[in-house]
Amino acid sequence: MSERPEEPKQASDAESLLPIDEHIEEGHDAEGRKVRHRGIYLLPNLFTTANLFAGFYSIINSMSAQSALSAGDAIGASKYFAFAAIAIFVAMVLDGLDGRVARMTNTQSAFGAEYDSLSDMVAFGVAPALLAFGWALGDMGKVGWMVAFIYVAGAALRLARFNTQVGTADKRYFIGLASPAAAGVVAGIVWAFSDYGIQGSKMSFLVALMVAAAGMLMVSNIKYNSFKELDLKGRVPFVAILAVVLVFAVVFSDPPRILLLVFLAYAASGPIQYLLRLRRHKKAE
Repeated sequence: MSERPEEPKQASDAESLLPIDEHIEEGHDAEGRKVRHRGIYLLPNLFTTANLFAGFYSIINSMSAQSALSAGDAIGASKYFAFAAIAIFVAMVLDGLDGRVARMTNTQSAFGAEYDSLSDMVAFGVAPALLAFGWALGDMGKVGWMVAFIYVAGAALRLARFNTQVGTADKRYFIGLASPAAAGVVAGIVWAFSDYGIQGSKMSFLVALMVAAAGMLMVSNIKYNSFKELDLKGRVPFVAILAVVLVFAVVFSDPPRILLLVFLAYAASGPIQYLLRLRRHKKAE
């Protein structure tokens, strides 16, 4: 008697013939049992996508500025460089929101973390390097693109190290300058001086030093305050609201210069605190 051929098994909930939307992520439920989730969370990844778009938009404007310079349109190029720098600052805001939105809505995921890291590489690694190269470093030839690559490599290594230290590092501090802060230094320089009508070719050496320093600080072991201990959901004194309003007023009074000063001060705070701790340690001996 011949055996009846086995009927094909129905596809499980985690499988589908559709060529799209097939991301499946393993996790654990409240009781510790392994579960599989299909799809991705929409809300936090929308912010991450917007962050990625801002970085891409910055790159497009840096390229447009180069085209304008080739055509002899210095004024148009200055505007494009300013737009490219502003896009990086917009990306910072969006990058700060996606993680907080994910935590507040309990929609964290491994996919979101990886997507955020890749978006950060574009917005805070590639975009600032191309911006600096197009504005000032291009006139330095091979030295210019080598400096730009140092920054890109520093950002990539910084993000990779951050991803491998999640859950083990002290959340109060960043080890090395965070890539958004480094991008803020580069974008702030371009925006502030472009706003004054100063061409990057006149300060190529200074920009090269700043870009290289930002790249090296990202891969350093210098500690920076992360400000993650701030409780944004709890009650605060009324004066805290006034302080926030004052900060916004100061920033919007002169965004290019104020943002440049803020990010330069933050970038310098790490080495300064390191030297102070080293000095206290030597005195204690």
